[in-house]
Amino acid sequence: MPTEQPGEVHHRRNRDIAKRFEGYIQIAMVVAVAILAVGLIYGVVSTGSGTPSWMR
Repeated sequence: MPTEQPGEVHHRRNRDIAKRFEGYIQIAMVVAVAILAVGLIYGVVSTGSGTPSWMR
């Protein structure tokens, strides 16, 4: 015997939106890490060393 009432509303759409949002967050984190890695590599290559000029 089901426990659902005839007027009961299921929030499945909200769950689907939440799963999609979680996927977007994961993609955004990967992109952010990749951008930071590229920036780090660019900074090391452009200065010629790992020490910035203001620390020398």
